[in-house]
Amino acid sequence: MLANHDLLNPLMLQALAGAGHGDLVVVADAGLPLMGCASIDLSLTPGVPSFLEVARVVRRALCAESAIIANESQLQPFHDDLLSLIAPLPIEYIPHDGFKARMGAAAVIIRTGECVPYSNVAFVAGTTF
Repeated sequence: MLANHDLLNPLMLQALAGAGHGDLVVVADAGLPLMGCASIDLSLTPGVPSFLEVARVVRRALCAESAIIANESQLQPFHDDLLSLIAPLPIEYIPHDGFKARMGAAAVIIRTGECVPYSNVAFVAGTTF
């Protein structure tokens, strides 16, 4: 379900508009396995587009009720910026292996060009009512 946004990518618009309550919308680094899920690959070169750029756009566009992050992400340089863009959503931290296991149920995985390990977030779609 969409919130207010300035998103232009038609595939991302379609995926986010189609996300129902409880669906997982994942923004992933270049190395996260796609698990056979619907995916949108935005990667161009290492670091382009960045994980945080794409996560920020998805966060603005998607009506989300919470987020899921791997424990290992807490040690990465992007972690504080990620928390800022997710706020005030509740966050569930789980081990990276558990994160990957849950990605098999994702409605869509959006792959970025990010090459910093553990640069992944799963947004849990909410509703606007």
